[in-house]
Amino acid sequence: MPQFLLELRSEEIPARMQAKACADLQKLAQEKLKAASLSYETLASYVTPRRLTLVVDGLPDKQPDTREEKKGPKVDAPQKAIEGFLRSVGLNAIDQAERRETDKGTFLFHVREIAGRPTAEVLAEMAAELPMELPWPKSMRWAETTQRYVRPLHGVLALFDGAAVPGRLDLGRGEALEFTTQTRGHPFMAPERFAVADFDDYRDKLARAGVVLSHADRRERIRASAERAAGDAGLRLRPDDGLLDENAGLTEWPVVLLGRIEDRFMALPPEVLQVSMRTHQKYFATETPDGQLANRFIVVANIETPDDGAAIVAGNERVLRARLADAEFFWQTDRQQPLRDRVAQLHQVVFQERLGTLHDKVERMQTLAAGLAEPVGADRDKARSGAYLAKADLVTGMVDEFPELQGLMGSYYAEADGEAREVVRAVAEHYSPLGPSDACPSAPASVAVALADKLDTLVGFFAIDEKPTGSKDPYALRRAALGVVRLITDNGLRVGLRAALKEAHGLLPEAVRRNSAPATVADQVLAFLTDRLKVVLRDRGVRHDLIAAVFAVERPEGGPEDDLVRLLARVDALRAFLETDDGANLLVAYRRAANIVRIEEKKDKQAYDTHVAEDALQEATEAELYRALTTAANQANAALAQEDFQAAMRALADLRAPVDAFFEGVTVNAQDQTLRANRLRLLKRIGTTLAQVADFSKIEG
Repeated sequence: MPQFLLELRSEEIPARMQAKACADLQKLAQEKLKAASLSYETLASYVTPRRLTLVVDGLPDKQPDTREEKKGPKVDAPQKAIEGFLRSVGLNAIDQAERRETDKGTFLFHVREIAGRPTAEVLAEMAAELPMELPWPKSMRWAETTQRYVRPLHGVLALFDGAAVPGRLDLGRGEALEFTTQTRGHPFMAPERFAVADFDDYRDKLARAGVVLSHADRRERIRASAERAAGDAGLRLRPDDGLLDENAGLTEWPVVLLGRIEDRFMALPPEVLQVSMRTHQKYFATETPDGQLANRFIVVANIETPDDGAAIVAGNERVLRARLADAEFFWQTDRQQPLRDRVAQLHQVVFQERLGTLHDKVERMQTLAAGLAEPVGADRDKARSGAYLAKADLVTGMVDEFPELQGLMGSYYAEADGEAREVVRAVAEHYSPLGPSDACPSAPASVAVALADKLDTLVGFFAIDEKPTGSKDPYALRRAALGVVRLITDNGLRVGLRAALKEAHGLLPEAVRRNSAPATVADQVLAFLTDRLKVVLRDRGVRHDLIAAVFAVERPEGGPEDDLVRLLARVDALRAFLETDDGANLLVAYRRAANIVRIEEKKDKQAYDTHVAEDALQEATEAELYRALTTAANQANAALAQEDFQAAMRALADLRAPVDAFFEGVTVNAQDQTLRANRLRLLKRIGTTLAQVADFSKIEG
């Protein structure tokens, strides 16, 4: 069956926009083909720096014929209604309409047979619409045109069943691009036009003209060539998937070349070298067999040259030399002043207008880190010192030039100043973890400082009512909250968050404290943190209803649970319990009891949540259930006090048999209303007993 091939050839599309544009093109094409009732077998899209390509196989020659039927008014309807219907369907007289009997009378109908249009006509419209409908993050106009695209368009190849699709892309003000069967290859290696017959011919001719069409193929070509080049030099390529993707988006004909770093620059911290190469130049780093950064880098060119890339390598070495010379200057200059002496300069850097300067934040962090030292097992003085130095590198030349290195450079400077090892590590790690896959600090002083930083940020912004809304989170508070959750849960820390949050609030500027209640802010931040914990649990495959059931249980002293480790342990115990037969059957029995009580409470307009009269229990099975509930409640309470959640669940498991026996041998809705009310209170107590460990009403399935 016929094939449709569309290529939108332009100037360079930014690498960061390519993947989404490719997906958007595919999605838009699918929607348009569906709307046009055109079926197809396969549809695929491709992207290179200079072209977006769409190929659709298995299209029909024409649209299917359709039949349009429109129902009008009754034949005896007012004349104006009939005339209006006739006009709407293009008829001149009532005799031209069909009369049809229905169970509601005789109505006028008009039936129109619509012949399907040739597919080539439909595709011509589609080819003219698709480029203008792509949702680029940023787009532009060029020359005298009025239409927008990510970069100036140079050509549109539109081919259907081996022939050019008739049409043109209107760019406005008389400018247009005619649809052709021709394209161009690499702008320097093969700039001449060439015609293509179908997709296979197009892909093969592009390859001969210096263009690898598939992003995945370019990526693999770069990876394999870079590994081979590094291996030939006795080195290894340092893995970097993001850089692979970016270079595949920067080149149509990737050529891997190996350059050298001057030996003098190898004295710089390896992270400085790698950031200079990766962020600014898109170079790959290499490493020695023992994992140390090597003095060779890999650059991906977009052209083959007669000198095998010698001039390209020399040019890139020259550019890297200049950038590393700047880094070397910052490295040497920054170390001339002790890091501690730079802390005073933080008075000049605003953290947030209402929350003060970075120096104010550092002072708050010191107090918080010292207070957190004991629960996390850190030395109080080292935690305080780590917090004091944590932000000092923000006023260094190196971090001003390479913001990605904040924290890390502070640790290098602190080490050079002879600071304690724990302090150095705390400075390096206090921003971590930056995401779900980032390494989480485990050293006690590092954890204390990282927690202090994040808690201060969260409490501060919540206190001034700068909370995340929808998808907007300009201060990265969700990331900070996830960091707190991971620092606590990954390290199994028993931190009373409510007290820590209130302490953080008490350290805020006086004007902020005056306009916000510490308990309210603490509760809001705690709810925000528990929401992040729920996300973490869901990502681990924990059922959302089990999470809700455990999170609904308040602390014995009131208020929501603020010990995240205890929450996790309770969720794990509940999950294990419900996977047993006793747990599953007890859940069924609980629902039966809860349904009965709910129905009867609604009917009687009263709650059966008062004391059960033991002397009014007539049947042996109800007396046995009462004793079992009392025993289970006592045992569960004792286990919960010891935080032995498995034991608490085992106590509940013992309820299965007496609950089953009760339902088999006792009539709840007895004629005696006193007896009936007492049995309803007994059933209510089942839920009350289970609620000590989880809210079973929130558990599904």
